[in-house]
Amino acid sequence: MRKQLHAYFTGRVQGVGFRFTAQDIAAELNIVGWVKNLRDGRVEILAEAEEEALKDLLERLNSFFNRYIQDTETEWLTPTAEFSDFRVKV
Repeated sequence: MRKQLHAYFTGRVQGVGFRFTAQDIAAELNIVGWVKNLRDGRVEILAEAEEEALKDLLERLNSFFNRYIQDTETEWLTPTAEFSDFRVKV
């Protein structure tokens, strides 16, 4: 089932390649949406795809950046079909 994932990653997640790694994984898994750094030091992701692909994205990010991530907040939403690709937002 297609879903939308809204996630916040807390820790030392900026300046370690997090956004571009997320973009690479998203492209591999056919996930659309965006990722961006927040002023408070967190990274935010809004992504849409099949639920299993989104869970895989979370697992890979948490595995790859496990020493940098202190906490991950996730919210599962109804997809909006507003995205055509996955971008790094500035």
